[in-house]
Amino acid sequence: MIYRNPVIRGFNPDPSICRVGDAYYLVTSSFEYFPGIPLYHSTDLVNWTQIGNCINREEQLPMHTAKESGGI
Repeated sequence: MIYRNPVIRGFNPDPSICRVGDAYYLVTSSFEYFPGIPLYHSTDLVNWTQIGNCINREEQLPMHTAKESGGI
């Protein structure tokens, strides 16, 4: 099998991966963009599907005062 970098393409900086059983989960930085902290799922570390965002309600972390590239 051939693996390619980056782990996940597109605007997905600073990926962090954890394993739960046979599944892998990946989150990336989202800076000042909302919804924030995209969450992805994979079973093979190659094919990733976005399954949601960790921050999806404004009251979780108000970002209206975040500076450019200064969020999360």
